[in-house]
Amino acid sequence: MLINQPITLRSVIRLNPVRVIFTWLMVLVENVFMILIPLFIGFAIDGVLKQNMQPLLVFAVILLMLVVIGVGRRFYDTRVYGDIRVTLANVVERNLRDASVSVKDARLSMSRELVDFLEEDLPSLITATVQLVATVIILATFHIKLALCVLAAGFGMLLIYAFFHQSFTRLNGALNDQLEEQVRVLSGHAFAAIRTHFEQLKRCEIKLSDTEALVFGLIFIILFAAVLTNLWMVGSLHDPTVGKVFSIVTYSLEFVETAVMLPITLQTLSRLTEISQRLNQSPAHQVAEENSYEN
Repeated sequence: MLINQPITLRSVIRLNPVRVIFTWLMVLVENVFMILIPLFIGFAIDGVLKQNMQPLLVFAVILLMLVVIGVGRRFYDTRVYGDIRVTLANVVERNLRDASVSVKDARLSMSRELVDFLEEDLPSLITATVQLVATVIILATFHIKLALCVLAAGFGMLLIYAFFHQSFTRLNGALNDQLEEQVRVLSGHAFAAIRTHFEQLKRCEIKLSDTEALVFGLIFIILFAAVLTNLWMVGSLHDPTVGKVFSIVTYSLEFVETAVMLPITLQTLSRLTEISQRLNQSPAHQVAEENSYEN
């Protein structure tokens, strides 16, 4: 139990570390099979063209293993993280006994986002990391320039996000301020005050969405430029086969798909950092903050 400890992602993991780590291992195994798919599709294509069915059978076994592991992991981690949500909710409720119902409601919902990240976003981050590393290595086996091209795009993407990081933190803070006020506003204020609250909530969501759209637009430009460059460089390869060209194109596109997960995860981490700060506020600070809202 989180007694006299700040509520963070690390402390949430410590509520059941063995079972959480096991879910991560299952995600890693699942991703090993996923990253092999484009490569073995290429082998299967070249094998079928040569009347050799063995690569196709190997590819079928990989697909079957992927399904079995993926289904098993989802059965398991739903139960693991469900138990953690219940434990964390009890801790947050205990820490907020002196807070208003509005703040309790909002922060209990926010605390669930910490567990949601571990269950949904962290596996995506592991997937992205494994696939990005494997993609760079596999492209390098075809030609080092292909790998360097996607690496440069990846660094450019991270630089763009770093530039907008503070904006995401500030906008998520403003959104959470409004969410904490919602129950209080709905429980006894005039219609005009309620309408004002939802207008402010809408403006916060629009600003956050607009910033996300701008960031992803810039990132996609860089990533698509990398894909087009790799397609252009295919022409410089020595006697490329159909399967080899397919693998290069597929891994280049996969790099785009998985690289986009990184800024999504970083944006979520910015929000969770702000949420953790709220959950760890002292009771005196919570009361002072609520009084400022009421005034």
